[in-house]
Formats: sequence, structure tokens, C-alpha cells
Amino acid sequence: MQAMPADAIIRELIGYLGDMGVASLSVRKIDDEILVQLRVRAARHGVSMEEEARRILKQAVAAPERLGDLAVRVFSPAYGGTELDLPEREVTEPLEFPR
Repeated sequence: MQAMPADAIIRELIGYLGDMGVASLSVRKIDDEILVQLRVRAARHGVSMEEEARRILKQAVAAPERLGDLAVRVFSPAYGGTELDLPEREVTEPLEFPR
């Protein structure tokens, strides 16, 4: 029997836990300064510390943005980008090489 890669095991576990409903997580030994920063960040976003921690965890484990999607988001007019003004191209004669 061949061993499963770690990412496959994690996906299986997430699928299994997802069928069970909402899970809970307790984190111990968090520095006081981290808690203060989390509290400030949560207040800035108008949510509870628990909701802010959920958002941070979700973002941290989400799939990275694909390069093509990033390009569309940054450069597409549909996403607030602007059209590029490209200069006119000069027409040149084809090169001739000695035979």
C-alpha cells in the first residue's frame, strides 16, 4: 500500500470534518501582545476577536491566487483598472540576409 501525500490526507480530513458540522479550536500560550493586536484588528474591522481569528485562519489556508486571476483583477477595466495607451508601432521593412 502506497502512503498518501500530506496534502491529500489534509483534504480527506477536512472533508470528513466538514461532514460533522462546525468544529472548534482552542489555542494556548498566545502572547499578550498578539491578543492586543488581534483585539485592535478586530475592532478596526468591526467584528469580534473570534470572527477576526476565523477570517485570518481562512485566509491563511486558502488556495493562493492564480497569477492569471491576479492580472485580471489588477489590469481589467471591470475591476477598476484602466486601459493602457499603447503607442503606435512603426512599420519596418523585413530584414534581408545575404545568401
